[in-house]
Amino acid sequence: MTKTVINPPSAAPAAGPYSHAVRAGELLFCAGQIPLIPENGQMIAGDVRAQTERVLENVKIILAHEKLSFVNVIKTTVFLTDLADFGAMNEVYGKYFAAPFPARSTIQVAALPKGANVEIEVIAHY
Repeated sequence: MTKTVINPPSAAPAAGPYSHAVRAGELLFCAGQIPLIPENGQMIAGDVRAQTERVLENVKIILAHEKLSFVNVIKTTVFLTDLADFGAMNEVYGKYFAAPFPARSTIQVAALPKGANVEIEVIAHY
């Protein structure tokens, strides 16, 4: 199977040695996105709602580069540093996804890169 690396020029800079996404067959595997401002690579200020919105806007940039949208997403994984933020994250998340919703896992982690409170990765279908 051929693997194609996807690194949109308008996306937030990668925080390490990885690709923004990889296409394998009819699937797009997006690396976890944190709330970085694409224009300067800085972390946004704000609570988990603001961070979740920035993260999903970063995901949107990657999807749009491949002519996809949130409708194409079949699986997400949400990483939170505090599960007490689940409700607030879910409010914002629900504005980006509509039924039928993708499968999702939500995991509390000890820490995320650059001090983020939320990171989201997605798998989309072409």
